[in-house]
Amino acid sequence: MAWRQLENREHASNDERRRAMMALIEAGTPVGIVAHAEGKTAGWCSVAPRETYRKLSQGQDDSEAGVWSIVCFYVSRASRGRGLASALLDAAIDHAFAKGARTIEAYPVDQASPSYRFMGFREMFVARGFHEIGMAGSRRHVMRLER
Repeated sequence: MAWRQLENREHASNDERRRAMMALIEAGTPVGIVAHAEGKTAGWCSVAPRETYRKLSQGQDDSEAGVWSIVCFYVSRASRGRGLASALLDAAIDHAFAKGARTIEAYPVDQASPSYRFMGFREMFVARGFHEIGMAGSRRHVMRLER
């Protein structure tokens, strides 16, 4: 819920965040994809239409249609180092385009970044054809893929 609209964000409990996420899902709002391995949830990628998130960068043009954003990855400790983040990114790209995205936007950081690492690393996106269009703050690169 870090990039989703949430009232009282700074003080919301985990239960409040869970309820807010479930409300989005129950309303049919796209929220992301889940990876399973060996019968367990192994990872997550938040990928959805950009308008379902709060503002992600200063230069964001909210009049653009068909933009989906990739804003968060989670890979369980047991699954790290096995390429799951890359597989999640590939699946997120396929998912977004299959659901009608014209453009996919992401906000990754450099490998050495001390923060926002959950948004993925720039190199992973470059390897899939994303190109940089600017910065969101001092660490997050704004990158796009169009088909």
